[in-house]
Amino acid sequence: MNKRLFTSESVTEGHPDKVADQISDAILDAILEKEPEENRINARAAVETLVTTGVAVVAGEIRTTSYVDIAKIVRETIVEIGYDRAKYGFDGETCAVMVSIDEQSADIAMGVDKNLETKSGKEDFDPYAKIGAGDQGIMFGYATNETPEYMPTPIVLSHQLAYQLAKVRKDGTLKYLRPDGKTQVTVEYDENNKPIAVNTVLISTQHSADVTRDQIEKDLIKYVINPIVPESLINDETKILVNPTGRFVLGGPQADTGLTGRKIIVDTYGGWIAHGGGAFSGKDPTKVDRSAHYMARYVAKNLVAAGVADEVMIQLGYAIGVAEPVSLLIDTKGTAKVDEEKILKTVKELFDFRPGQIIKNLNLLQPIYRQTAAYGHFGRTDIEFPWEKLDKVSEIKTALGI
Repeated sequence: MNKRLFTSESVTEGHPDKVADQISDAILDAILEKEPEENRINARAAVETLVTTGVAVVAGEIRTTSYVDIAKIVRETIVEIGYDRAKYGFDGETCAVMVSIDEQSADIAMGVDKNLETKSGKEDFDPYAKIGAGDQGIMFGYATNETPEYMPTPIVLSHQLAYQLAKVRKDGTLKYLRPDGKTQVTVEYDENNKPIAVNTVLISTQHSADVTRDQIEKDLIKYVINPIVPESLINDETKILVNPTGRFVLGGPQADTGLTGRKIIVDTYGGWIAHGGGAFSGKDPTKVDRSAHYMARYVAKNLVAAGVADEVMIQLGYAIGVAEPVSLLIDTKGTAKVDEEKILKTVKELFDFRPGQIIKNLNLLQPIYRQTAAYGHFGRTDIEFPWEKLDKVSEIKTALGI
């Protein structure tokens, strides 16, 4: 049988694009944290960040009643990531910070603050029910019983390697490491779509100029790869590639411009399923680009955990200013244990996909978003996000008679 290989990648928090994501989400968190709780539903953010040599540029639209010191947040975020010395190529304490923030468009706000259904007189109760989708678009959610995280193996291992790479840098185990880094894992699958081996592990990491590539490879195998990649998935054909260019001293924003939203496949499922195209970071949860992706993951994960199918993909479609999604698709990839029409009917009965209700039911007005901006939004084991909870399993089983 020919090998069936699938590859996913991740990046560390010091990768330029992830620096930008974290800045955008740190600003969102500050807005939510400072806004009076009763008014958070009215706070808005659509913040984009660009980082390059010696400069961080923040632009976008926000709506808040509180003062947020954006330049201070930018600098603190960069320093916390690890760019706190000029010799690392970027320094949060001395870099220039440019801010160009405007208020949210009134034309957009009129559809978000009061949805089409409310204007038609169909709904006029709690403030969450009035919220319309912040934009049109398509969103995807996914879960699989392939791993304990309900995620595909390649992206799980890629994220864990990236997280471990940052950990041994921060705790001083490998003092020569610098913040920028990338990981990539290729997994071999059998004819039943089960992972049977890791074919290739690739790690590229920024480092100081006074360490050899041989030393880096030896240390990364010992302190990063061995603690993460299960021995059961390693065989004689497994290839390990460490800094294959031979040198990675120049890194971070000095070497490569970073932009918010340029790592959306890293953020989600590693390319295993389709992606709608909308980025997450810097967007408040009225933007369905963010909240509907979270909701789709939440539903898919609870369905798989309930034993409805081995894997579930959900697609949602929204129109700007309208609360109800224009489409809902559930695809079990042929692994359903129950009739798919019954699954769809049950999902519609148990879950509310209107943006305001997603925000309310998943408690999305918390300042939790900076933590999502590196190492993935789904399947995390280092922190619990509300869309990862498995609180609907019993109801799903009862409804479907499982």
